Amino acid sequence: MEPEETKEGRATNLAQSAASKLSQMSERTQQLGNVIQDPVRQKRIILVIVCTALLLDNMLYMVIVPIIPDYLEGLQKAADHAEAIAPHSNFTNSTMHTTAKGNFDLQIGVLFASKAILQLLVNPISGTFIDRVGYEIPLFIGLNVMFLSTVTFAFADNYATLFLARSMQGLGSAFADTAGIALIADRYTVEAERSKALGIALAFISFGSLAAPPFGGVLYEFAGKRVPFLILACICLTDGILCLTVLKPFSNRERENMPVGTPMHKLMVDPYIAVVAGALIVCNIPLAFLEPTIANWMEETMHSSQWEIGLAWFPAFFPHVLGVFLVVKLAAKYPHLQWFYGAIGMVFIGASSCTVPACKTFGQLMFPLCGICFGIAFVDTALLPTLAFLVDVRHVSVYGSVYAIADISYCVAYALGPVVAGQIVHDLGFVQLNLGMGLINVLYAPALLLLKNVSQMKPSFSERNLLLDDGPTGLYDTIKMEQREKKKKGLCTTIDEGGTETFAQRSYSEEESSGGEYA
Repeated sequence: MEPEETKEGRATNLAQSAASKLSQMSERTQQLGNVIQDPVRQKRIILVIVCTALLLDNMLYMVIVPIIPDYLEGLQKAADHAEAIAPHSNFTNSTMHTTAKGNFDLQIGVLFASKAILQLLVNPISGTFIDRVGYEIPLFIGLNVMFLSTVTFAFADNYATLFLARSMQGLGSAFADTAGIALIADRYTVEAERSKALGIALAFISFGSLAAPPFGGVLYEFAGKRVPFLILACICLTDGILCLTVLKPFSNRERENMPVGTPMHKLMVDPYIAVVAGALIVCNIPLAFLEPTIANWMEETMHSSQWEIGLAWFPAFFPHVLGVFLVVKLAAKYPHLQWFYGAIGMVFIGASSCTVPACKTFGQLMFPLCGICFGIAFVDTALLPTLAFLVDVRHVSVYGSVYAIADISYCVAYALGPVVAGQIVHDLGFVQLNLGMGLINVLYAPALLLLKNVSQMKPSFSERNLLLDDGPTGLYDTIKMEQREKKKKGLCTTIDEGGTETFAQRSYSEEESSGGEYA
């Protein structure tokens, strides 16, 4: 028998060892919490979360390009085979099936466009919702909806379920994309840092859009339809858990002192924001209209193989990243020329789009496609930070609605692309389509001259500086606003015995003691 003292000693050692391990785990957890709470590191973690969400959204948007047409064609053949072996097929079923087969291309176009259409419809609601509740909750909601959409794609076995999954993705994107971009603009307040962070986000968008077709095509060929979607679903789930852990969207946060955002309809009528939104629509039209039409054109004119069609856009990722890098570097040195970088990008897009029909080989086609993506990088990287700056200086520094407008601009182009582009090619021709898109971009570029003096604006219209939302409407309001401006400059107004208004220097401590000034 083992002595009692030895047993007690072992129990004591085990207890001490367990307590030591618990203490170490507690210290590591505390250290991890301190790392997360550090402002600089938290901004980097937020950038990782948002970039992953944007990457997933664009990969899911483009991964179906090589999968769904072939998968639907397989379903169509299975239906044909089932109908052929059916002993008694009535006339009604045969007529319905023939009609569905005739509308096969239209079905694919509607399926591809459904995401952008629903996203376009939901964005006005999501932008207002983001302005009211903050950025974290909508981002988390969007990631959850995107996860459900990806899982639905993996297990969908008919057109209706695929359409539901695609529409769900649009709903999730309306929240996740807008909230993510707005969160970056909110956390990165210095213009140079904001341009760099948004440029990184755009690089992930580009990589997701251009790498997804080869990714989906290879896995679909060798592993089946479900595997690429399940991989994306796992990444989305991990990003959602990271968002829940770091951002803590449902924690009780005081929002009484948060500024009230400018309504979206007021932002839309701002001429500067309207010009930027128009530029985002126009610059994305070539990409949105070429994606659904270039495959048939390559087969007819170049007799391209399937791997060439699948890899047509992938090389354009590198000039896109180069364009983002150049604009970030140029904006850091010459921030007042953001409008000029956007105009150069639109000229690049226009010239490249016009040269697409002249290409005769796959190698030649690479150059104009790279030029289009290079120009889009210039426009997006220059104008997305400009939207945040315009909100800072002309409205309220809340970014949900303004980036919902930017998302609407993208959705307009990508909703029209799969539906309209094919009809234009059928009626006018592929050459006329490209010449028209190129001409629109070149003609729109001078409109960015309106943004020339934006960098000289001062944040005098911000809600932090004004007491009234809509400006003075009478003599009393005008006097109150003038007094407010004098207070901001450190002056206070007094009336002497003769009734003359005089100004006296006001101490900053008095102004600071009055507390925060919010609407």
